[in-house]
Amino acid sequence: MLPSMPADAPVSRRPAAPAWSAPRTVALSLPTMDCAVCPITLKKAMVKVDGVSRAEVNFDKRQALVDFDDAKTSVQALTRATQDAGYPSTVVESPK
Repeated sequence: MLPSMPADAPVSRRPAAPAWSAPRTVALSLPTMDCAVCPITLKKAMVKVDGVSRAEVNFDKRQALVDFDDAKTSVQALTRATQDAGYPSTVVESPK
């Protein structure tokens, strides 16, 4: 058990709250893919992002499915990685 600290203790002296992570999957739309090499380039860019465990890119659908640890990265980091690789992306909303 962690020792209790006064509520007015400096933040640097308070024990850190546990970080809970959850595996997530996001679908990204990649409308500017126009050749068979694009999926390879995009997959390499996304798996370099810390926390990504899997990236599958489908050229025919112009989409990527990415599994990641949300304690290590975010959807914004993934879209930034695709943008930096030359392929802007947006999140595909799941049907309701």
